[in-house]
Amino acid sequence: MTVTSSKYYCGGREVVNFNDALKKSIEYFDGDELAANVFVTKYALCDRSGNFYEKTPDDMHRRLAKEFSRIEKKYKNPMTEEEIYGLFKDFKFVIPQGSPMAGIGNDFQIQSLSNCFVIEPPWDSYGGILKTDQELVQIAKRRGGVGFDISSIRPKGLSTANAARTTDGIEVFMDRFSNSCREVAQGGRRGALMITISVHHPQISDFIKIKHLLTRVTGANISIKLSDEFMCAVEDDTDVELRFPVDSDDPEMKKMIRAKDLWEEIIESAHKTAEPGLLFWDTAKKLTPSDIYEDEGFGSVSTNPCGEIILSAYDSCRLMLINLSSFVDRPFKKNSRFNFNKMSDVAHKAQRLMDDMVDLEIEQIDKIIEKIHADPEPENVKKIERDLWNNIREQAVNGRRTGLGVTAVGDTLAALNITYGSDKSIEVVEKIYKTLAVNAYRSSCIMAKERGSFPVHDFSKETYHPFLRRIWEEDPELLQMNEKWGRRNISLTTTAPAGSVSVLAQTTSGIEPAYLLKYTRRKKINQVAESGARIDFVDDNGDTWQEYDVYHHGFRRWMNSLSIPEGKTMSYEDLEQMSPYHKSTSADINWISKIRMQAAAQKWVCHAISNTTNVPKDTDISVIKDIYMQGWKLGCKGVTVYRDGSRDGVLVSKEEKSIGDRENGAIFYHNAPKRPKELQCQINHATIAGERWTILVGTMGDKPYEIIGGLSKYVEIPKKYSTGRIVKHPRKTMNSKYDLLFGEDGNEVVVKDIVSVFDNPNYSSFTRTISLALRHGVPIQYLVEQLMKDRDADMFTFAKVTARCLKKYISDGTKPGNGTLSCGCESRDQANIVYQEGCATCLTCGYAKCG
Repeated sequence: MTVTSSKYYCGGREVVNFNDALKKSIEYFDGDELAANVFVTKYALCDRSGNFYEKTPDDMHRRLAKEFSRIEKKYKNPMTEEEIYGLFKDFKFVIPQGSPMAGIGNDFQIQSLSNCFVIEPPWDSYGGILKTDQELVQIAKRRGGVGFDISSIRPKGLSTANAARTTDGIEVFMDRFSNSCREVAQGGRRGALMITISVHHPQISDFIKIKHLLTRVTGANISIKLSDEFMCAVEDDTDVELRFPVDSDDPEMKKMIRAKDLWEEIIESAHKTAEPGLLFWDTAKKLTPSDIYEDEGFGSVSTNPCGEIILSAYDSCRLMLINLSSFVDRPFKKNSRFNFNKMSDVAHKAQRLMDDMVDLEIEQIDKIIEKIHADPEPENVKKIERDLWNNIREQAVNGRRTGLGVTAVGDTLAALNITYGSDKSIEVVEKIYKTLAVNAYRSSCIMAKERGSFPVHDFSKETYHPFLRRIWEEDPELLQMNEKWGRRNISLTTTAPAGSVSVLAQTTSGIEPAYLLKYTRRKKINQVAESGARIDFVDDNGDTWQEYDVYHHGFRRWMNSLSIPEGKTMSYEDLEQMSPYHKSTSADINWISKIRMQAAAQKWVCHAISNTTNVPKDTDISVIKDIYMQGWKLGCKGVTVYRDGSRDGVLVSKEEKSIGDRENGAIFYHNAPKRPKELQCQINHATIAGERWTILVGTMGDKPYEIIGGLSKYVEIPKKYSTGRIVKHPRKTMNSKYDLLFGEDGNEVVVKDIVSVFDNPNYSSFTRTISLALRHGVPIQYLVEQLMKDRDADMFTFAKVTARCLKKYISDGTKPGNGTLSCGCESRDQANIVYQEGCATCLTCGYAKCG
């Protein structure tokens, strides 16, 4: 590294720190701190030492253009680097999604460029299940989201040849897969997993209900693959067969049930928890072009975590978006129009870039395989990982699957002065998707002529495929091109969620409308540097915050286009009602309109569409039922419904005030109960390193809410008292403290300011963090196990004393949180460890640990 004029250079590239990159990116995004933070933390080129080689997205777009240009030069009629850069610049026309932006041209990290993977269903054995578990982890560590189907796992109660004699069924393995996904770090982002199952599996009811307990399968989305057989039985009110194996003509287990009873279970769960999602699997298989090649290994078996890519085993897909808002001429004006010619040109080029991305991905897979070969582990240890990536490489080479989609549908309709959900909007959106499909397929056919078709292409198998026939009828020349040259890619288009990417593009996400037009954000006030600043909120820790309104970017652009007479002011409510976004936010749109729009778009999409139908909190369960039934009848491949309030951690408006944190431009609010002025508390005493300590556990509803501890010499509590009350001072300042009150017969003894008394700098952050976890519902056994993990420490450390104070609140029979406790059983699967009277006890072998 060299230093010149106070600038740092490495390999000829300027190097900056995080703060400098963030500052430059904030300037790039015109003050949008959220977009700048998303770019710098997720996509800016950075080495392992925290040195940044890109200060703004413009640097990233140059990096991407250079790499795509390198691939283009391998083929006839290449696009130039400047032409490609022009498509990427300012996120205006073409936007590679997360993994490609982070990974292309990144020499500091070996990762896949694929956003989505599906692996084969687990073989019905412990070896097969562990193989699936490892494949999930190996993909997750390369930044990929994973999906697989568990219909292959035998249901609970069937016999096995091992010592257990019978199987526990799907649930224990769902927990295993979920935990594996959660434990793999992806540079600040959590792994993503989809678990699917056939509606005919005998344990379908257990699958439906498993996430009703909020601590189970927290690391995965779950969806049911519904067959036409089942849906017709629901319509006709007849019985349907549950069976195992689910695809067998002579199943080992079978049972007839009333289809409508199972349908009611599914709908009730979706109404209550927004899960499971529903996949109309026969529709998906029939209309996905890659399923033509099932005999060649491309039969769909499951979907990616968000459900928009239906994939065969070991296939993967890379994602790229077209920013539709850039094709609106004269946005928000009365004579605004959508430029379909311009979009056609960009879609054609974007599909070329998508195919280039397959080549870039194959290069990355080769690097991954090379690294596996170089790793020091024995070959038998590396076998599953090596075989996995060889299988993924083979699918990429033979199918060359792409995932070209769109974003900013909501903003585009507003810019055209069309209400989202209206008949006109559905008509326009279908035409947009038709334009995307026809031009992507034309581009793929031209590339087949120039570069060769995907290796397993066979036109004779495609002649009567209903989706391809629709494309060919729209443009008959494409039929001749397919027959003569084939096409370059087995399946081409999708509509993926575009959360982070749309933050960068400052647009609505994917096919979704604007969620809200105005958000409230909080900015923490520096009490020293900003002593005169307005204070809108004081949290329980005494930190002060200022609230301010942030407008949706498209709505703000519309406001900037208005001609308001000088001196005249308008309220937000007036502006909203006269804007093209009026009645076009998620809460405004009629559910049937949302499903109709999804279905209209799906007619022209190879894979599927990530789309959420939002309904109000008071929506009756019958409406949820109608949404799903209409989705099936209208030809959707899957449907997701979210009823407001049916899941924790959701976006809310300013009117639903609560403490929360920001993500993607909105506030995520939590369900932590607000601290009352008074809490009952348990008083505990312990000796730590030869000194006497007092630990207070404040409780709410017999459950711990907060924990405070300090040296006993600073507070005198008569030994006869084991309980008390923590009372907040009545004064409302940011420095409010708490008193400890205890006594009997109306005679109270008061210990003043217990927080100050116990505010030991070595432990205050520690106990604040535990208290935060308690308030937000982290199961107590999880905290206890983490606090007890230091095996080299004695039993009288502050952490272990704190754990013992909390253990008494673990209900008997509660399972340990993360499975780290061991016992005398021969295997973890034989063990049945629960908490009994504060001790971790194995009900199988009698082992107990009370530590």
